[in-house]
Amino acid sequence: MAAVEMTDAAPRTRAALDFDAIIIGAGISGLYQLLKLRELGLKVKVFERGTGVGGTWYWNRYPGARFDSESWSYGYSFSKELLQEWDWTEHFSPQPETLRYLNYVADKFDLRRDIQFKSRVVAAHFKEATRNWEITLEDGSRHTTRFLITAIGPLSTPTMPRIEGVDTFKGEAFHTATWPHEPVSFEGKRVAVIGTGATGVQTIQEVAKTVGHLTIFQRTPNWCAPLHNSKIDKATMEGIKKRYDEIFARCKETHACFVHTIDPRGTFEVTPEEREAFFEYLYASPGFGIWQGNFKDILTNREANALISDFVARKIRERVKDQAVAEKLIPKNHGFGTRRVPLETKYYEVYNQPNVKLVDIKETPIERITPKGIKTSDTEYEFDMIIYATGFDAITGSFHRIDIRGTDGQTLKDAWKGGPQTFVGVQVAGFPNMFMIMGPHTALGNIPRSIEYNVEWVADLIEYMGEHKLTRADARPESVEAWTENVRAAGAGLLTNEVDSWMTGINSNVEGKQVRTLARYSGSAIAYRAWCDAVAAGGYKEIDLT
Repeated sequence: MAAVEMTDAAPRTRAALDFDAIIIGAGISGLYQLLKLRELGLKVKVFERGTGVGGTWYWNRYPGARFDSESWSYGYSFSKELLQEWDWTEHFSPQPETLRYLNYVADKFDLRRDIQFKSRVVAAHFKEATRNWEITLEDGSRHTTRFLITAIGPLSTPTMPRIEGVDTFKGEAFHTATWPHEPVSFEGKRVAVIGTGATGVQTIQEVAKTVGHLTIFQRTPNWCAPLHNSKIDKATMEGIKKRYDEIFARCKETHACFVHTIDPRGTFEVTPEEREAFFEYLYASPGFGIWQGNFKDILTNREANALISDFVARKIRERVKDQAVAEKLIPKNHGFGTRRVPLETKYYEVYNQPNVKLVDIKETPIERITPKGIKTSDTEYEFDMIIYATGFDAITGSFHRIDIRGTDGQTLKDAWKGGPQTFVGVQVAGFPNMFMIMGPHTALGNIPRSIEYNVEWVADLIEYMGEHKLTRADARPESVEAWTENVRAAGAGLLTNEVDSWMTGINSNVEGKQVRTLARYSGSAIAYRAWCDAVAAGGYKEIDLT
């Protein structure tokens, strides 16, 4: 990339701007965006609320936290040198290793000098007269910038359950997303875990190894599949390094950027014996293959989905000795894969331990947290520790905790009152020069692959603006409408969008998130990139550039 000059509408305002670009967040998105904009010769600052880089992998230090995408498909692909220098030790990297990796990246590319830590952004207001953003930090300091880039992630605002008495508990209490940096011991302790989503599953299977007694409070069971993690020896890692071009090419051609892709066959195009053998193969294979590499109609055909659901239910019954417990662990309100599938390592076997109890809070609801523990409708439990694996205010939550205001003082929260509306998940009409990395309606899947594409697309647009002496970029309302309709069409017929989950904008712990919205893009990453590439090739006509 050639260096570009950011020309202002009025030359006198140039000295008033502190930065060409401000990035919120120093996770995977923020680090790469900083690097790309620095290559353009821009003056960039990253504000990060934590004390170090890493984003998701800085905050989520809970026991058992790890990738469920293959490590070697998850890391950055932009630097061949970096790919050859870094050795992954496991096929699905644990959180400490991932955090070391991101720190290595920050050091290798000297990124820290442009990052200000312990700096929480509380407000961002667009100033029409000077075509710039004013950013306010929690300490009251203000900073001006031509471009505002949010790199705050779709799952980074934790939610606590709306249960009376949460603050009264006298023992240890942790939310998985704000886990202490110091070691936490479970040995000999009476521990409660509230929540059995992906985070809860990872936490439970790890805590169960050393806990005195573990009580799991489950509202909605999830369909889980085996992770099948393993170590990577030196020879295997060398082989992976030789195949990186092939690996990332594979990610580019699959539906969700995983190494797995949808099987071209329909569920009923094979014999029952072939179907069962294929399900067995997928269940025994590492990673998301059983979700992302299954028959093409698993997530659209109810009869097909019922077959894979029955298959996984049989596996749960085989693995859990107490059949009454097994039945509680089998979802009854959604089919396999219609919510995010947690990957597990001997999770179901945890329920065979004599020191583990499952409480179904639909049968016996939690009434309150007490100083000693948790009171349900039928009894009171005493605990030394409560772990809240109660998830996130997903997709829009990270935006709503910042007072973001566009033209005419309109707040982003008001603009998204009926659900997010975006242009390719990157811009919002009426919020000029604000770009979102992994905003609503971008391609999710194997997130770093989508991050790299988003970051490069935004950098190319900013480079284009510099070359053409443009200082204001605002998504046209008709472009937002067209993209929103495309997002709606991409989700038509998917069983996923008929189920309450964070992927459909539902969170019972968040006010105003009890109705399903068009919260995410359900189409393929291939189709997403094609749309965005066409916009760039056509000179960004869908964006009002002035």
